[in-house]
Amino acid sequence: MKVGINKISFYVPKHYLDLNTLAKARGVNPLKYINGLYTEKMAIASEDEDIVTMAANATKNILTNEDIESIDLILFSTESGLDYSKAASTHLISLLGLKNKTRALELKQACYSATAALYFAKGHILQNPNSRVLVIASDISRYGLNSSGEPTQGAGAVSMIISRNPKIMVLNNQYGLYSEDVYDFWRPNGFDFACVDGKFSNETYKKLFLETFGSYKSQTNVDVNDFTAINFHIPYGKLALRSLQLVANEKEQPKLFENFDASIKYNKVVGNIYTGSLFLSLISLLDHAKLKAKDLIGLFSYGSGAVAEFFTGTIVPGYKKHIEKTLHKNIVKRRVKLSIAAYEKMIEPIGSFDQVLNHVTDGYFRLEKIENNQRFYVKTT
Repeated sequence: MKVGINKISFYVPKHYLDLNTLAKARGVNPLKYINGLYTEKMAIASEDEDIVTMAANATKNILTNEDIESIDLILFSTESGLDYSKAASTHLISLLGLKNKTRALELKQACYSATAALYFAKGHILQNPNSRVLVIASDISRYGLNSSGEPTQGAGAVSMIISRNPKIMVLNNQYGLYSEDVYDFWRPNGFDFACVDGKFSNETYKKLFLETFGSYKSQTNVDVNDFTAINFHIPYGKLALRSLQLVANEKEQPKLFENFDASIKYNKVVGNIYTGSLFLSLISLLDHAKLKAKDLIGLFSYGSGAVAEFFTGTIVPGYKKHIEKTLHKNIVKRRVKLSIAAYEKMIEPIGSFDQVLNHVTDGYFRLEKIENNQRFYVKTT
């Protein structure tokens, strides 16, 4: 049985900060961000947006009544969790009108957990061939004002529907895996912002890429030349490029580098969205690259702490009929540029105290208020 991505889409907030604006405010040469990070803009969530509203908005792009009837498992991947007990996925049952006879879970392992969700989704469908699984990756990346990680922030969600006989990509059964007990990036309970050992994190990312890629090759005898593209988790584009250069050469494999550029077009103007970054890159590749049926696509997933996986997908004939390229371009194009003052006010976490939130987002779903430590969501008109 072939199992894979039947539908995929994303949502990002309507506000963004241009990194030229940030660089000038911080007294930094803008080229340090634009060329040094391969990032141009970062999405900024408004006070009435969180991982739930972004997830619901991303899913609304692709959800049909037929999907609702078939979805019996929701896997919500995030490292921006809102509650130690209640899974963010449970909110989607009411917001999206999903069935109550559904398993609804939240998964965490830094930026890796959406890849784990795909693995669990495949197993579920192999046991229940008529089922569909909703896989969500939704995060808000914050590092704090004037921090070293400030230019690598972002916000957004990716939504995928996994099924048998997928219309976009078959997920293959070989995996290169590697886990290690390290502290390269972590956020202890009660911390609004992550702790980061930036240089060590970059080194660990590249090390685990080589470990997982090597493991995959040893199992399959696949060579780098067999890939049409390799997608990466994108905390920022330059790190992924440097990793690709460890196994490929632009003169010898020009197509890989051409498709790499296609795969980071959305990431460059959205920023780091943690669990969704790899899959935002996949959407960018599908929307911008010239792919054909049976092309082999590599995917490297990395989560600090650290867990990594290299896996692959095969492009399905006629996939172009089932991607949302025009919608995605409009999602990015509609956005509004922030001043540095507006950004600095908006970036602060809202807290969990009782409050009614201003209506700022243009998304279909929004966070209306927090009352007695409970979140109340509404559909906008």
